[in-house]
Amino acid sequence: MAKKTGLGKGLGALIEDNNTHDDSSSSLIKEIELSKIETNPYQPRKYFDEEALKELSESIKLLGIIQPITLRKIDGEDRYQLISGERRFRASKLANLTTIPSYVRTANDQGMLEMALVENIQREDLDAIEVALSFQQLLTECKLTQELLSERVGKKRSTVTNYLRLLKLPPEIQLGIKTRQISMGHARALINIEDAETQLMVYEQILKYNFSVRKTEEIVRELTENTKLDKIVKNKQKTPTEYQSLETHLSNYFKTKVDFKINDNGKGKIVIDFKSTEDLERIIEIIDKI
Repeated sequence: MAKKTGLGKGLGALIEDNNTHDDSSSSLIKEIELSKIETNPYQPRKYFDEEALKELSESIKLLGIIQPITLRKIDGEDRYQLISGERRFRASKLANLTTIPSYVRTANDQGMLEMALVENIQREDLDAIEVALSFQQLLTECKLTQELLSERVGKKRSTVTNYLRLLKLPPEIQLGIKTRQISMGHARALINIEDAETQLMVYEQILKYNFSVRKTEEIVRELTENTKLDKIVKNKQKTPTEYQSLETHLSNYFKTKVDFKINDNGKGKIVIDFKSTEDLERIIEIIDKI
């Protein structure tokens, strides 16, 4: 049996007919030797599922490459560098193809970075953190504004902002997003929690109890409302200056934190912290001796 070329039967003519709709920087589709192609150093996807690659390889053996990859020619050499289509490239090598249908574009390093990031965001099934990192690269290395970025990738500016905010989450949660233990919806809810410790606590609860996005949003809403209330109460009950020295004296006396809670009318309470039942018994013994 003759070895299959990159294109499936009958698909070559179909793609060539449609090629007139590709942008002017693309040439006609060419069959490029796989041995002459280098991987893309700017590839935003860092992990490729081996099982999925094997499945794609089997499909390529049967049907060929339906969508060409995109390359740039390396100046002065008979070699090429991938802009997009690394999954198809890897799977084609697994399928023992010798050539692959390709668009060849002209691009400098920055142009290649931008094309690679934009095309991968649009075409590949990147996880949300990979998308966020790609957005960040486009902003910092390609000097794009968020407005220009949203136009290039075809997403609302608010969507771009939400992705970028994911990069502020603790590494453990970012890993959970990458491995799809939690969804983008869960992550967007967690972003609204101010401190990382509470974010991690809620994240662990999501994993333990398999909370839905809606349930997570309810939990976060309650936490943020309680935090705001605590701040209001704390501001109202701030210890007056004349009691601060007494507060410090009692803290030293009981060897634990002592707080005075006093309202505007002069009424209040003294709160003595204890860390265990043994610590409580210790404090009671001290009080009994007074």
